Amino acid sequence: MLTFVVKRILSAVPVLIMVAIIVFLVLRLSPGDPALMIAGPSATEDQLQALRESMGLTKPLLQQLFLWIGQILSGDFGVSLISGKPVTELILDRFGPTLALSLSTIVLAVVVAIPLGVLAAWQQGKWIDRLVMAGSVLGFSVPVFIVGYILILIFARGLGWFPVQGYKPLSDGFGPFAVRLVLPSVALSFPYIALIARIVRTNVIEVMGEDYIRTARAKGLTEGGVLMDHALGNAAVPIVTIIGVSIAMLIGGVVVTESVFNIPGLGRLVLESVLARDYTVIQTVILLFSTIYVFINLAVDLLYGLFDPRIRY
Repeated sequence: MLTFVVKRILSAVPVLIMVAIIVFLVLRLSPGDPALMIAGPSATEDQLQALRESMGLTKPLLQQLFLWIGQILSGDFGVSLISGKPVTELILDRFGPTLALSLSTIVLAVVVAIPLGVLAAWQQGKWIDRLVMAGSVLGFSVPVFIVGYILILIFARGLGWFPVQGYKPLSDGFGPFAVRLVLPSVALSFPYIALIARIVRTNVIEVMGEDYIRTARAKGLTEGGVLMDHALGNAAVPIVTIIGVSIAMLIGGVVVTESVFNIPGLGRLVLESVLARDYTVIQTVILLFSTIYVFINLAVDLLYGLFDPRIRY
């Protein structure tokens, strides 16, 4: 097991290095000038050049890349080109809302999707199964931002049950904190409920045809006991995998959802930094997201050993 973990961690290093290089080059070669964003359109060319030199943007591209990688390896993530604040401070300030939204979304998706998938498998070919599958197609097809605006229109503007936008930290009380996470969590969970429910249904149907399921029924177990104790447990490996993949996929959805609901998280920070051409912030946040993605996949691989006794490391 230890050898497997070490190998996987070492194999992630070149992936993260390539991500860092690609992100750096794409940002530097894309149109836009941070100096112009800071100084404004009325600045002279001499002022812009002096500002570029102070930010290190006039150095050769390769030198800028090595300087940035050296800073990362030393634990220095630099300062924001726009605000002048340390990037680490900006990330820590925005991490809480993103973590709260991600956790509430994946918990909601798992709690809703697994029973729906099991129910659809149990009622295979019947109207409940067709309804769940139609909902899954809808969940895949409708973009998150459209779901978000529909929820705002109905439940915030129409019924007045929830705030339209905004975020309250847990320190302000659980009620204000939770009520502002309901709509964004529901909107963001739609595609993941669809994905997990379909995988659960497919794998439970496959397992239900095995001999040990017929044996369990012959022993007089109830259908619910067969489904939950035997079928779902033996279908756990692909279900755990898709839940892990869903957690990693949240990274893209968070950016859109935080923008729609005006949540001051990392996704919103990325959008603001892209619009301002704040290279140091964008590079660091994307590298953080990539690291999280890699280690979530590593965690899913490790869970295989717990759920599937046939796998040995």
